[in-house]
Amino acid sequence: MKKILFAALLVFASVMVYAQPRAIGVRLGSFNGLSYEHGLGDSNMLEIEAGWGFGNRFTVWDHDLNAKYRHWMNSFQAAVTYDWIDPFGATFPSMPKGEWHWYLGLGATGGYGWWNENFYGWTWSNWVGFVGGTGRVGVEYDFWFPLQISLDYRPTLGPAFAHFGEADRTYTGLYWDVIGVALGVRYKF
Repeated sequence: MKKILFAALLVFASVMVYAQPRAIGVRLGSFNGLSYEHGLGDSNMLEIEAGWGFGNRFTVWDHDLNAKYRHWMNSFQAAVTYDWIDPFGATFPSMPKGEWHWYLGLGATGGYGWWNENFYGWTWSNWVGFVGGTGRVGVEYDFWFPLQISLDYRPTLGPAFAHFGEADRTYTGLYWDVIGVALGVRYKF
């Protein structure tokens, strides 16, 4: 009986996963990477992103020295947000082809960044690791064929650990990224 119940549950879960709308594509802007959306009913979605940034700016606040450090860096970052589609019942006017939606979301992000500094022939390797909370607000257009475009804003705030090679010291501080605007292009399936 347990095997039959388990098999029935497995079939039900796979049908539910398959029945939900999904989209996969790219997100380009202050953060470049792959984006996957998974619908959770008609009014919610889960968005998972992983990617990179070249020349992204980060700011770390060092509590010990009461100082702020800003650097440009290369980075890898991953984020997951739970988004509400057309929250508060606010929708766009209907269109003959395609649909407009807006969304709000909350989630978590983490990443690792690195950069080198050269000074009088010496080169120091530096890095920063961070985790934090993230929010999202955006608008998307679903075409009548399987394509979706979006424009969203995703700021990040959380603790960071940065190592500066010149001082040979690791700092704890606060990481924030308020530039997080990006354009998304996704294939719906």
